[in-house]
Amino acid sequence: MKFLKNRPTLSWCLYDWANSVLATIIFTFVFAVYFSRGIVGDEILGSAYWGYAVGVAGIVVAIASPILGAISDAFGPRKHLLGILTLVTIGATASLFWMEPDPSYTFYALGIVVVTIVGFELAQAQYNAMLSDVAPPDKIGRVSGWAWGMGYFGGLCCLVVALLGFIGLGDYAGFLNLPREGSIHVRATCILAALWYGVFALPLFLYVPDRPKKQGRKNLVRKGIKSLISTLKSLASTSKNTLRFLIASAIYRDGLNTLFTVGGLYAAGTFGMNFEEILIFAIGLNVTSGIGAVGFAYMDDRRGAKPTIVVSLIALIILGVGLILVDDKTHFMILALCLGFFIGPVQSSSRSMMARLAPKNAGAEFFGLYAMTGKSVAFTGPIAFALITQMMDSQRWGISAIIVLWVVGLIILLKVKETGADA
Repeated sequence: MKFLKNRPTLSWCLYDWANSVLATIIFTFVFAVYFSRGIVGDEILGSAYWGYAVGVAGIVVAIASPILGAISDAFGPRKHLLGILTLVTIGATASLFWMEPDPSYTFYALGIVVVTIVGFELAQAQYNAMLSDVAPPDKIGRVSGWAWGMGYFGGLCCLVVALLGFIGLGDYAGFLNLPREGSIHVRATCILAALWYGVFALPLFLYVPDRPKKQGRKNLVRKGIKSLISTLKSLASTSKNTLRFLIASAIYRDGLNTLFTVGGLYAAGTFGMNFEEILIFAIGLNVTSGIGAVGFAYMDDRRGAKPTIVVSLIALIILGVGLILVDDKTHFMILALCLGFFIGPVQSSSRSMMARLAPKNAGAEFFGLYAMTGKSVAFTGPIAFALITQMMDSQRWGISAIIVLWVVGLIILLKVKETGADA
């Protein structure tokens, strides 16, 4: 843990602590359920709408992310663009507070959610590209894993604040004692998430050194696009191993992203959980996910990122099948908490593997491609879930799409060489 005593490294890790609250509060456990149950008023239809919105956001990110990454590499500094995207995401998150529990707000809410997801994902690509700048080559897996673990524990702490301060527990209305009329106590968690993101993102901008500006910064857009085209040609002809990893990770990450998108909706709709139960469940899931991300970080550095991802994906597939088959709420929660141990390692080790495969002078561009390939298929999982859920009138059938994505991604990953060889 000595590397965490380095202020730039710790400050970079804190950004994960900051932005992970969007995944817990907005995208999965609180606002997503409120949208389906409170705004739309139909959990099946609300789940479908939510899946379509996430799919649209994924298409936008797929187009924009690699271009912005190439421009960022051509410009030099990363914090300028990261700061703008962070502010846009914070503003969109806070504005969700004004979405009242009325069907007339359905498409306003979905529009803001799309902006929030796009801002979040584009900022994440810029942030990920800084990993190789703050971590020594032999500690990339560890720093990535610890940062992801901090993200889960940040989400955990924010969920505790949301539960005890805003939502309440049983007869306890929360220490803020917010009004229940119009679901203000639930909507106010969007303000909490925005403030949390803003406050804990600050250390990165204050203490993490940025890259110097490059010479010849005119026509950055043209240079960025030209560089991107050159990189794509190179991937197709001489870097097939990296391309294979990008495809594999895109598919299995789409499974994870779909799980994050609809997990809270599934818990609420299939097992009838109320907001209190969902938050307690989310807190437990963040604990196990954080422990998994931190614990497997050492395996990443010692054994490699690929073995870490493979082991974790196999466990996710086995536990995922169990989640679809169980009917009892208690068994569902036990399996889901076990699933959490393997979610973090897949995410953090995929990031560290991309950092190892990316050229040193093109980190943002390659993480842009990492985001692009992820989002180029990102609509597949949510839209498949939405379509299957609507057609079968069952969220359980919709969830099966996630298992398929994990299996396909794993099969392709088995052919990837972590050394970056072009075979």
